[in-house]
Amino acid sequence: MLKTENLCRKVNSPEGELTIVSDVNLAVAAGESVAIVGPSGAGKSTLLALLAGLEQPSSGHVWLAGTELSALDEDGRAQLRAQRVGFVFQSFHLVPSLTALENVMLPLELAGRADARPQALAMLERVGLARRVGHYPRQLSGGEQQRVALARATVGRPAVLFADEPTGNLDMATGERVAQLLFELNAEVGTTLVLVTHDTIVARRCGRVLTMEGGMLRPG
Repeated sequence: MLKTENLCRKVNSPEGELTIVSDVNLAVAAGESVAIVGPSGAGKSTLLALLAGLEQPSSGHVWLAGTELSALDEDGRAQLRAQRVGFVFQSFHLVPSLTALENVMLPLELAGRADARPQALAMLERVGLARRVGHYPRQLSGGEQQRVALARATVGRPAVLFADEPTGNLDMATGERVAQLLFELNAEVGTTLVLVTHDTIVARRCGRVLTMEGGMLRPG
């Protein structure tokens, strides 16, 4: 489902060229769950962005669902993400002017789905927010916002779900509930999960744990 070949990402800085991701070779099978752990600044989030086509590599290749991302232009990569990818971020990234229901409907509407409303309602009920569908993000707790984000990420049954520190802004108890829901939804939808986390308990629930240090990836 995901494959990289000699993947590198370099950026210019006042101190000179910095290597953020260095020569990463990775293969993730369909339905697999993989956690990427490591210290802050190790390049984990940049690697996730490269895998999703949100950033372009300085060199190397990424294949997502059999398509080489570098062979697509920006619009092509965006279309592939809309069709095959779901995202969960630490900071939720909900649209503040949309209700919980409208946030979850959004990816389905962008994909032209006629069943966006009933599918979104069913998913919000699945994450325990059936009574909060008309609330705006500012009216929801952090845990509720992340559950809306989870519902939005999984409602389209994506082939790949990328999660970047999904419990990082939550207290321990709320984070554990959200993590439980993340793995339940992932199993139900049958997606491939790639998770960046500092939480070792969350990481151990994945089928494979990889450690990133200094831009390099190694088995955990």
